[in-house]
This record gives sequence, structure tokens and C-alpha cells, in this order.
Amino acid sequence: MRSLSDIFDEYDFLDGDERYRLLIELGRELEEMPAPLKTDATLVRGCSAQVWVYPTGDASRLHFLADSNAAITKGIVALVIAAVQDKPAAEVAAMDVAGALAPFDLKNQLSSNRTQGVPNMIALVKEHAARIAAAA
Repeated sequence: MRSLSDIFDEYDFLDGDERYRLLIELGRELEEMPAPLKTDATLVRGCSAQVWVYPTGDASRLHFLADSNAAITKGIVALVIAAVQDKPAAEVAAMDVAGALAPFDLKNQLSSNRTQGVPNMIALVKEHAARIAAAA
């Protein structure tokens, strides 16, 4: 997966429709999430589309599998995952993920319908990270 800064460099260079295409491409690049992991327990609440997030790895290297049933939403999911992927759980738990995503200005680039679940997804990722860091 590309780093968030590499994604932003490309995103910043593009305009409206091209940004949508980049988000769709990022969603397609997500590591495949096996269907059995797409359960009510891994579903992110409050999203207009269905979004699932599942943590793997351990406290030293947290890894997430994620998916969505909507292409643009899946791209937004990919941005959140790019911010936290393969980092130590304690770092992710303390991280300002929303701040890391702020340069993308998603609220002004996308409809509120598409971004309404982002805070819930960030909260879920941070909760997983905090739980895994505390268990280590």
C-alpha cells in the first residue's frame, strides 16, 4: 500500500473527477478482505455504505483488512488504512488520524453522505489499536 504522503502528492495534483478516480483506484488496491470476516462485528456503524474493518497483526505491527460495498467509500477507507497500516498499535491509538487526513479536505471534496462514517471508522481503528496495545 502506498504511503499517505505519496497518495496526497498525487491527490493534490488532480482536480475533481480525477480525485474520484484516484479514490476508486485506491479502493481497488486494498488487500482483499475474506468474505467470512465481513460480519456484523466488523461492520462500521454510521456509514451510508457498508464498511468493514478487521485488525490483524500484533502490538508491534498492526495490520488492517478493510472493505466497502461502494467504490468511492472504499477509496476513503483506503486513505484511513494508509494512515495507520503496519504501525505499532500504541502509535495508532495515540495518532491524530483525522489530522493526518485533513490535507485531503474530504468534507469539501465529497458529499457529506460519503464522509459521514469517517469519524466512526477512525474511532473503531483507534479502539482496536488501543485494545491490542493494552494487551501487549
